[in-house]
Amino acid sequence: MSHSDEPERNDGQTRLLRDVGATVAAAAASAGASWAAYNYLNSQATAARAVIPHRTDNAPDADGVYLPDDDPRGPGPIKYTRGTQVDFHLMFFGDSTAAGLGVDEPAQTPGAQLVRRVVDETGKVVRYSNKAIVGATSKGLAAQIDAAIVARERPDVAVILIGANDVTARNWIGPSARRLGDAVHQLVDVGAKVIVGTCPDLGVVTAIPQPLRTVLRQYGLRLAAAQRSEVRSNGGRPVPMADVLAKEFLSRPDSMFSPDRYHPSAAGYALAAENLLPEVLAAIGEWGPGPLPKPPVVSETVEENKLIRRFTRRVLR
Repeated sequence: MSHSDEPERNDGQTRLLRDVGATVAAAAASAGASWAAYNYLNSQATAARAVIPHRTDNAPDADGVYLPDDDPRGPGPIKYTRGTQVDFHLMFFGDSTAAGLGVDEPAQTPGAQLVRRVVDETGKVVRYSNKAIVGATSKGLAAQIDAAIVARERPDVAVILIGANDVTARNWIGPSARRLGDAVHQLVDVGAKVIVGTCPDLGVVTAIPQPLRTVLRQYGLRLAAAQRSEVRSNGGRPVPMADVLAKEFLSRPDSMFSPDRYHPSAAGYALAAENLLPEVLAAIGEWGPGPLPKPPVVSETVEENKLIRRFTRRVLR
């Protein structure tokens, strides 16, 4: 069975724990890395599996209609019904980070934090729906979008967060990026403005030991670059999550990560929402005449040394 034909799994945390060693094995075999390097990296994967707990819970449900503070119905969210009047419908697609796994309250999820910021900035009434599935890779995006369209819930604005599971599931970079581009095209075709948070920097997950962490980081950054090109060429707006999140997650891991040390905390998701907001506002014509903020350069503060660089060159050359 080829990598592109592997069946989809439904738990992103399980995927990390089970497949991280296989990611290294596939890379090592294809690059001709030494057996010693292969064994060493697999021992690192075993250590990561012992540290990062298995997650079986679901993310909090934040769906509903969000209202401006001066609305007599209150800030919301209120339950959406067919008769509820809204200015536009914002929908999230993707993996466990898009769903908001890692927080306890609906208001702490990235979608809820983003839509609240949009409402505060624009004064509009916004319906929010989350179609993301924990454990999803780019292979599952089309099904998420199809399900929404079949249910007659077409978004005016779509946000996609995807990529980390493609890395840990050892999905090839090119096909993974193209599947994302196809998903963007599918949404644009039904009239949606599409914003994509590209693959995050797995180098910030310090529960994964070195040098394995750097191997995953480099693979993820390559995927993010390919995703960015596909998103733009298909009419979407990419937001480089590796660039905008890495420095903060490395400098404040206790506050930016949830207790599982892998998924973001409420503060981590707030940072993601802040960086997605300008592109969402620009997409709906609410940003104004000024230029959008430029993302920072990818953080160079992820732990690296000569030994790690040698392993990275051998495994990912």
